[in-house]
Amino acid sequence: MPEAGGRRARQAIGFVVWLAITFAAAGLGGVGSADAGSFYGQLSRPAWAPPGWVFAPVWTMLYLLMAVAAWLVWRERRVDETRVALALYGVQLAANTLWTWLFFAWRQGGAAFGEILVLWMLIAATALHFWRIRSLAGALLVPYLAWVTFATALTFAVWKRNPALLA
Repeated sequence: MPEAGGRRARQAIGFVVWLAITFAAAGLGGVGSADAGSFYGQLSRPAWAPPGWVFAPVWTMLYLLMAVAAWLVWRERRVDETRVALALYGVQLAANTLWTWLFFAWRQGGAAFGEILVLWMLIAATALHFWRIRSLAGALLVPYLAWVTFATALTFAVWKRNPALLA
């Protein structure tokens, strides 16, 4: 019986660690987007662009789903498979953070668009690896992939509409 309690404690600690890793990436992106609200308001946006207030709750939910997905994969005992999947997860988290800096802090629209294409591929690869290990984990990344698909189109449209603001 004590073994089950130790296992539960390990799982709970693991969950907190994956939340911390994922939201640390979100926090680093947040630093890069400190003035995103005012900058986003200055941009010429297509009619289908959401209002600025939508981004924070959407990203909070996506980061939570991402953390749960990573935790579910981490819980599996297939070390070689999970190592690759979680390494991909880390790389896509870094790419996610980089996009925010490219677009909002450094105002590099072309670089942000190129980078988000790479991010999309990394998310798709991560979701596929996660799916092979635990289908629920892969499914939890589908909303993230869908949002980044939308964000890719938005990045391109905003970049092209704002050559003076997004070099």
